[in-house]
Amino acid sequence: MIHLTILAIALLPVALLLMFIYKRDPLPEPTSFLLKALFYGVLTVLPASIIEGIIVAVLYGGGDIAENSVSVLNALTNGFVVAAIPEEGFKLLALWLILRKNAYFDEHYDGIVYAVFVSLGFAAIENVFYLYGNIDSFYQVGAVRALMAVPGHYAFGVLMGFFYSLYYFVNRSKRNKYLILIAPILAHGTYDSLLMLSGVNPVLGGIGFVACIIFCIWLHRFCIRRIKSHIHRDKKFFGENYGNSKKSVFD
Repeated sequence: MIHLTILAIALLPVALLLMFIYKRDPLPEPTSFLLKALFYGVLTVLPASIIEGIIVAVLYGGGDIAENSVSVLNALTNGFVVAAIPEEGFKLLALWLILRKNAYFDEHYDGIVYAVFVSLGFAAIENVFYLYGNIDSFYQVGAVRALMAVPGHYAFGVLMGFFYSLYYFVNRSKRNKYLILIAPILAHGTYDSLLMLSGVNPVLGGIGFVACIIFCIWLHRFCIRRIKSHIHRDKKFFGENYGNSKKSVFD
């Protein structure tokens, strides 16, 4: 019974955010492609974890991120170099594999949808691992991660998908191309670094936690505006009948 409870707590916030991003799509993507994106996101956990382990071994000689977050510099290094760059890099690879020959990638909002499915596939497995790794306090860990970590991965996915579509459909400038990866790395690294300040001392940890909450609120408002802007672009491009005819979920 405890295993079902852990899985439910770990996966429910992921499912809710997937449903949120899916329901906002006026022309929903085929279920087979969305499941493929989710599965690719799951697959990114293994290579990202391997690269993170190698980086930690090179930088610190072993241990884990928490054990090595003993200074502000360590927190920044771990947040950006150890966690954000490998994780967002592999997510982008997965997103590119999904979209490169995808005939259904024909709307601005599609980039956000697929990127969020990839990112939340990663978040789902990561959440399960975290809860099983803290099985004596999985209720508390699950609650905190449901409010912060899982929505964080959702937001990183929105940023990646927004700039992917912006580059693909609107303006193929170097700025938009680089922001496909840089924007989620900056958001992810900032989020992780603020939380990792708890490894330095309690005072900085408290400040970092409050700052992280403020940052998350701003980030999610920013993401909502990016979502609305792409949906507005699609409505402007496809006209007033946009969304009246649905793509078949069985295609």
